[in-house]
Amino acid sequence: MPLTAEQFAENVDVSRETLDKLQCYADLLVKWQKSINLVGGDTLNDLWRRHFWDSAQLVPLVPADTQVIMDFGSGAGFPGLVLAIMLDVEVNLVESSGKKVAFLREAARVSGACVKLHQGRIETLSLPKSDLITARALAPLTQLLEFAAPHLEPHGRCLFLKGARAEEELTEAMKKQSMTIERIQSATDPKGVILSIREMSRDG
Repeated sequence: MPLTAEQFAENVDVSRETLDKLQCYADLLVKWQKSINLVGGDTLNDLWRRHFWDSAQLVPLVPADTQVIMDFGSGAGFPGLVLAIMLDVEVNLVESSGKKVAFLREAARVSGACVKLHQGRIETLSLPKSDLITARALAPLTQLLEFAAPHLEPHGRCLFLKGARAEEELTEAMKKQSMTIERIQSATDPKGVILSIREMSRDG
């Protein structure tokens, strides 16, 4: 059975005001999906589980002293825009698609989220140093860590939502990088894992 907005709120313990903001975002996504492919069509009927809860499960993992978050490959806004709505921190959304940036701008407006939008490829942009970098379904871990390195504060960490190939990607990434890793089982996907990565240093 698809998860309802009310069941989502029970699972992640959000206020009525926050849920209303997320509902505005969800309604806009369904409307824009008709003309722009924002999420996989087969996930649309379970939007609250597959996208909103999947993103919101990062909230308890965000360190209390985090002031700047950067979300790579924001797409339809997961997880970055959800974090911006649920947390009182600066969130930078990085997306190369002009159509998706237009959606993110409107979604931020209707939800009242405070975000900064950066359009372009990650490796070509001048981006702020961040305490936390997030990404979901964007690129292999080795590539994500290369993207993150220039933009992560020394004390910072990465939270990457990964699927069934997480261990394979970790094995490959650890050939090039030393890092401290914590694996957190996904609340929404039995095959999914959240990789919490910090203290990165390139080997060799």
